[in-house]
Amino acid sequence: MITLDSWFHAGPIGDLRIVMVAGTLVVLDFADNEWRTHSLLKKRYILYKLRDAPPCKNIQKSLDAYFAGKLDVFREIKMDPAGTPFQRTVWHALKRIPAGQTLSYKSLANEIGRPLAARAIGSANAGNPISIMIPCHRVITRNGQLSGYAGGINRQRWLLQHEGVII
Repeated sequence: MITLDSWFHAGPIGDLRIVMVAGTLVVLDFADNEWRTHSLLKKRYILYKLRDAPPCKNIQKSLDAYFAGKLDVFREIKMDPAGTPFQRTVWHALKRIPAGQTLSYKSLANEIGRPLAARAIGSANAGNPISIMIPCHRVITRNGQLSGYAGGINRQRWLLQHEGVII
């Protein structure tokens, strides 16, 4: 059994649960998605225990800066989302979408060289364990609609508007 450090961070659209192991971020999810957080952790670690830990100052400062409007502050965060090779390819591509921009599932599939994988992109997004910092909220439907964000459409809308996207 692995012991993971965990704490909560208050955010303007809900509290966030942060989970780290050995100084590396492995989960950042909305606290009211507790079932999802545990599902992601069980898939990765099978047996684990969450331990209340003091917040990592670097992560706290980065989240506070992001919510204060400094949108490109997550580059220095050491994170490991795990995942399959395909998921990791998708998540890496997500980090290249600049704040204030969106891509459709189909466009993202084309960008990673898998033009027929738009639905698989959606599935990879749904499995993203590091919300906001790996910005799956920037992926929308081909016709510009919000869809499938694990944190909820209202949060996706808020995040995109916070980043300057007109919805």
